[in-house]
Amino acid sequence: MPDQQPFDIRLVTAPGLERPLADEARAHGFTPTRTDPGGVEIRGTWPDIWRANLCLRGASRVLVRLGSFRAMHPAQLDKRARKFPWAETFRPDTPLRLDVTCRKSKIYHAGAARDRIARAITEELGAPIAKDATQDALRLVVRIEDDLCTISLDTSGAPLHQRGHKQAVGKAPLRETMAALFLRQMGFDGTQTVLDPMCGSGTIPIEAAEIALGLAPGRSRAFAFQRLSSFDPEAWEALRSKPSRGTPITCSGSDRDAGGIRMATENAARAGVAEHTRFLRHAISDAAPPPGPPGIILTNPPYGGRIGNRKLLFGLYGSLGETLRTRFPGWRVGIITNDAGLAKATGLGVTPAGPPVAHGGLKVCLYRSEVV
Repeated sequence: MPDQQPFDIRLVTAPGLERPLADEARAHGFTPTRTDPGGVEIRGTWPDIWRANLCLRGASRVLVRLGSFRAMHPAQLDKRARKFPWAETFRPDTPLRLDVTCRKSKIYHAGAARDRIARAITEELGAPIAKDATQDALRLVVRIEDDLCTISLDTSGAPLHQRGHKQAVGKAPLRETMAALFLRQMGFDGTQTVLDPMCGSGTIPIEAAEIALGLAPGRSRAFAFQRLSSFDPEAWEALRSKPSRGTPITCSGSDRDAGGIRMATENAARAGVAEHTRFLRHAISDAAPPPGPPGIILTNPPYGGRIGNRKLLFGLYGSLGETLRTRFPGWRVGIITNDAGLAKATGLGVTPAGPPVAHGGLKVCLYRSEVV
């Protein structure tokens, strides 16, 4: 078992989703110590870092702060970087990538600072430094601010929305991390039926089905922390092998595009939730509620900034609103869009559930109606 010394851990998320991520962290037994734009901070040991990567659906990365020291000039940076306990975390056979920034410090040249730290690592630890960002390397984030050099590690590797089983995507897909936190903002707890009438490649129904089954989002992928000297394979396997639970619900999606339905069906099969999802090809006007009590409708329709002409989209949103009003009484509705006018065009009286969220160069918002 690795050293139990606690670290400051930063859970990264899309700006605007910090509050639901903090709520999710609490639900998994973590205690947020700070929330700021783009992240939530917790404290924990290496097993906590593994568990955060494995279990948190809303985090896009998990960064751990390894340590810090003061450096007023390059020679001091060099000396203290050489004394840093690199071998406690890293193996000499694993390449490292350095991202260095300098702000409000006497050491102001990031490139020169990177060279000093890189030389210290290679000469003291023996680990190679990656020459470019495309190499398969562990990413160190070094921030020199007000003469304080803080060294953090990206323990995730690939972004956490890459669950490891979704190979097919459509146009302008919603990231799984965002889908999970929007589901949380809709009050989804794994017991309600979920429907996405414009499901694309199936992100929302698949994410909802995984939550209902209690499946860890990171169960199908590898992580950067598995290449650290602190990694314990047996302890990790015991953590990762938690069984799923049963659920009576089926999460549904529909779309008029045959390709999207095919992708959604294939993605659900790879995720192991085929028995708890259903995907049908039809237009919005043909959507009908599945058997059972009213549940949650959450959808990410096209919006003019990314797909489609805005003027034409008013008809699409109007048709969506009409269908939901007439056929889905009692259902809670959430619409993800960057355009308040389009949300209003549904006629559902939706209001923002939280602040705007950065997504693909745009600012989108979850517009929610408690009951249709």
